[in-house]
Amino acid sequence: MQTQRFIPNGTKFVSVNYTRMRTYNEALALRIAERLQHLPDVEEKVMFSGLIFMVNGKMCLGISRNDMMVRLDPNTLESLADKDGWEQMLMGGRPMKGYILVSADVLNRNDELDYWINLALAFNPFAKASKKSKGS
Repeated sequence: MQTQRFIPNGTKFVSVNYTRMRTYNEALALRIAERLQHLPDVEEKVMFSGLIFMVNGKMCLGISRNDMMVRLDPNTLESLADKDGWEQMLMGGRPMKGYILVSADVLNRNDELDYWINLALAFNPFAKASKKSKGS
């Protein structure tokens, strides 16, 4: 079943094949999309068994099951020591520098969701975009 879902900024639609992939929390996706709707360049992509929010062509936030992936300045991890509900993101058992996962338990509160989103958005201008394939 192909379904198109409206992204709140009013300029883009995303086609998602829900029979193939629906492993992320749709309610959390909508909450994040609402907070990003004021930005001019936001794109949702289904990847990594979840949903990724690209901001200015760069991976910024994501959802895997019920947790939120946050891309941030790797040098800020020490300052987050007193914050609950996050862990270093692992890929193939190795830590991913500059990526963390925030637990769904923490994200139920709007102020916490806003905190983590704003942290990712603050780093986005400094984040490197992934290399485009030659065909792009």
